[in-house]
Amino acid sequence: MIDLDKSFYYAVPWGEVSYLRETLAALEIPFLIEQDDRLELAAGEIAFVFPDLPIRQYRHVFELFGNAGRRYPS
Repeated sequence: MIDLDKSFYYAVPWGEVSYLRETLAALEIPFLIEQDDRLELAAGEIAFVFPDLPIRQYRHVFELFGNAGRRYPS
């Protein structure tokens, strides 16, 4: 398991997980996939969780998901 300081996340439908996971891995952007009760997830959603990222990596994430992520609860 990756040791990651969790900063923000995106809730996505299960059907998008494979594409997003492959794209993030290809871009070498660190992430975790979670389904935690503390996160705002609707039925059928999973969370992609990220640490604080350098601006260049964050730009790729922002463009991939289309908006800013939600703050990860402390």
